[in-house]
Amino acid sequence: MSIRSILQAMRPHHLSSGFIAVLIGYTCSVAIICQAATNAGASHIELGSWLTALGLGIGLTTIGLSCYYRMPILTAWSTPGAALLITSINGVPMNEVIGAFLCSSLLLAVCGFSGLFARIMRCLPLSLANAMLAGVLLHFGLDLFHVLQQQPLLVGTMLLGFLLLKSCLPRYALLLVLLLGMGIGWQQGLMQMNGFEISPIQLQWTTPSLSFRSLFSVALPLFLITMSTQNLPGIGVLRAHGYQPAVSPIIGWTGLTGLLLAPFGCYALNLAAITAALCMGKEADPEPSGRYLATCCAGVIFLLTGLLGATVATLFTMLPQALIMTIAGLGLLSILGNSLHQAIQTDGEREAAMLTFLVTASGLNYWGIGAAFWGLLAGGLTLSIQTGGWRIPWRLVRGLS
Repeated sequence: MSIRSILQAMRPHHLSSGFIAVLIGYTCSVAIICQAATNAGASHIELGSWLTALGLGIGLTTIGLSCYYRMPILTAWSTPGAALLITSINGVPMNEVIGAFLCSSLLLAVCGFSGLFARIMRCLPLSLANAMLAGVLLHFGLDLFHVLQQQPLLVGTMLLGFLLLKSCLPRYALLLVLLLGMGIGWQQGLMQMNGFEISPIQLQWTTPSLSFRSLFSVALPLFLITMSTQNLPGIGVLRAHGYQPAVSPIIGWTGLTGLLLAPFGCYALNLAAITAALCMGKEADPEPSGRYLATCCAGVIFLLTGLLGATVATLFTMLPQALIMTIAGLGLLSILGNSLHQAIQTDGEREAAMLTFLVTASGLNYWGIGAAFWGLLAGGLTLSIQTGGWRIPWRLVRGLS
C-alpha cells in the first residue's frame, strides 16, 4: 500500500483517536520528563533536544512499524523510565546520563534482534518488576499531598476536578485538569508567560560516556523497567485485541532508533500500552484491519510535536512547579496502583515483592548505585531463598541457553 493510498484511507475517526492518544501521552508524561531533565542539569536547549529526539523517534517508529505490519503499533517514551531518572540521575554528569541512555537502548536492540526478549521476560518475575516500579513511583503520590500544603487552592481544585472528571470523562480527565490548573495558575499570577515564543527544531549533541555508577544506577534499571513494564504490557495489549505481532523485530527497531537518538536525549523508546489501547477499539475503526491508520495519525502528530520540542519545553517550564507535580502525581496514580496490585498477587512471591518495593522506595544508595537496583537484588535474593536456594538464577541460565 502506497503513502497516497494510506492517506486516502484515513478518516476523521482515525485522526481523533490518534490525537487523543498523543494528548494523553503528553499530559501524563511531559511534566515528568521535564523534571527528569532538570534533575540531570539540562539547559533549556538540552531539554528541548530531549523532547525533539523523543518526538521524532516515536513518530518514525510508530509510522514505520504500523505501516509495515498493518497493525496499530504505537510506540512511546517510557513514563516509568522518566520517573526512575528523577530519582537516579541526581549528581550524575550529563555525559554519563547520555551514556546510560545509549547503553540501555543498545541492550533493548540486542534483546530484540537476538530473540532474547521473550526468554528474559520469562525468567524475571513480574511481581518484582512491578514492585520496583511501585517503589519508584511512590514519592510522586506523596509529593502530590506535599504541594497541597503549599498551594491548597490550585492543587485541591485540580485533585477534586480529576476525581470528578475521571468518573465521567476518563479519557480526557488529565487534559482537562491540566487546562483547569493553568487557568487557576493564570488567575493567581503563577504562570510566567513572558518571553514565550515558538522555537524551531533544536537537537543538542552530547558526547556520551559511561561509568560504573551510571551503568548500575541508570542504564540497567532503565532497561529492566522499559522491558518489563512497557514492552511486555505493550505486546499484551496487542495480543488482547487479536493481533499477533512479530515481537523480536519490533523491540529491536525501537531499541535501534533509541540508540541513534540517545546522544540527543532520547532516553528510551518502547511499545505503548494504555495510549495504544485508544487506537485499538471500535472508536478508532470498526474494522480491526484498519485501526493501524489511527496509530499512523498519532505518529504524524508526534513528529510535528517533536519538531516543536523546544516550544513544548518552554511551555512546561513556564508552568508552576506545584501544577507540574500535581499532574505528574495524578497521571501516575493508576500506574502506581496497578503496579502494587500486580506485585502482591502471587502468594509465594509477596514477601520478596514487598521487600523490593520498600528498598526501592527508601531511596537506598550504596557506592553511587540507586535504590531500584538494590530493590531488585533484595527481592531476587529473598525469592531465591524462599524457593529453594538458587532456583531463580538456574531458571535464568537455563532460559538463556
